[in-house]
Amino acid sequence: QTHFLSHSLQAKMSRPVQARRLEGIDKNIWVEFVKLAATYSKVNLGQGFPDFPPPDFLTEAFTRALGGNHMLHQYTRAFGHPPLVTVLAQFFEKLLGRDLDPMTNVMVTVGAYQALFCCFQALVDEGDEVIIIEPFFDCYEPMVRMAGGTPVFVPLRPNPPKDGKLMSSADWQLDPAELASKFSERTKAIVLNSPNNPLGKVFSRGELGLIAELCVKHDVLCISDEVYEWLIYDGKQHIRIASLQGMWDRTVTIGSAGKTFSVTGWKVGWVVGPDRLLQHLRTVHQNSVYHCATIAQEAVAQGFQRELRLYGKPESYFVQLPKELQQKRDWLVQSLDGVGMKPIIPEGTYFLVADISQFKSDVPDAPNSDEPYDYRFAKWMVKSKGLAAIPLSAFYSEAHKNNYTNFIRFCFAKEEATLKAANDILQKWKQEKTSS
Repeated sequence: QTHFLSHSLQAKMSRPVQARRLEGIDKNIWVEFVKLAATYSKVNLGQGFPDFPPPDFLTEAFTRALGGNHMLHQYTRAFGHPPLVTVLAQFFEKLLGRDLDPMTNVMVTVGAYQALFCCFQALVDEGDEVIIIEPFFDCYEPMVRMAGGTPVFVPLRPNPPKDGKLMSSADWQLDPAELASKFSERTKAIVLNSPNNPLGKVFSRGELGLIAELCVKHDVLCISDEVYEWLIYDGKQHIRIASLQGMWDRTVTIGSAGKTFSVTGWKVGWVVGPDRLLQHLRTVHQNSVYHCATIAQEAVAQGFQRELRLYGKPESYFVQLPKELQQKRDWLVQSLDGVGMKPIIPEGTYFLVADISQFKSDVPDAPNSDEPYDYRFAKWMVKSKGLAAIPLSAFYSEAHKNNYTNFIRFCFAKEEATLKAANDILQKWKQEKTSS
């Protein structure tokens, strides 16, 4: 009897259980580094979420929704709660300068993450090429591969300023000829992320014009991830590529209440675009998650209604938040610069990237390790200094990882106390370095 059982178990388990589309995409930087941060960090500047509270008007809206209409505990419209798609359409009409139909030009998703998944599943076919600009938010590559597509990478290349000034994210640029060379008849789409995570780069009108021209010339779609659209510093301007000539019809624009209102755990995102593209995203949405949390959508709708009334006024959250974050950015820039980690000053987002090449002597050598230096550094730093950050090479393709191993990414969307604690760690470290 036992012999027979063990035999049938073996026989049963010899077939591969995993779908081919999962091959090679099982590793995930967040799983590994979130665990490390939870175990060792005293100060976590790794993952991109604020540790300060969201605005009162938003949490009050959520509480009102909880205690109000009991139907808000039930399903709402699958493609977006009517009050939310209505106000998003009104808001984006302003921003894009065109009329939008809330029922066909807007879809609500479980965070921007699911919006991205819908885009790749709905628009990318076996053998299609998708251009991804490096460094890139890490899920783009596995999502393209899961859809059967082939990612094609084009890097932003750093041009350090000559005068010894700190580098800015604007100093990382596309080479126009190199970008043009990546477009072919196999290219289905390009993924644009502006403001860019991890660099904090805000693409200029000229750079976006170049991308738009190539998209029109080669009849290519643009998946534009604009989750940090309100988090822009130094009076820079966020330009939406969908507003450029010839682009509305071929662009899906993705946004996030998580980043917009500092509520990353609510997982409310959206897609804005032409019905000819969104109809296919709706098909994926209705056959995957079907529906997003009604109450969160209701509260976000109220947040947008408030922001629409206060649009451009000083008391608007979209005006206040970037001011506060710019100050936090400047604190962290100073802290890092003071200890010899050269920060690249971001024009937008929650993040800044710092050069760690001066710290090579601090990290013990690992002769048999094929791990890039920035991975080893980030792991060593969280274990021995209690400070968590993310290695920049995690945001590069396998082929290009080794060219960018001297940088790590910090998140500065944190309480003053968190940033002060990080500064204390860095100062102490600096003293140890100078005394040793």
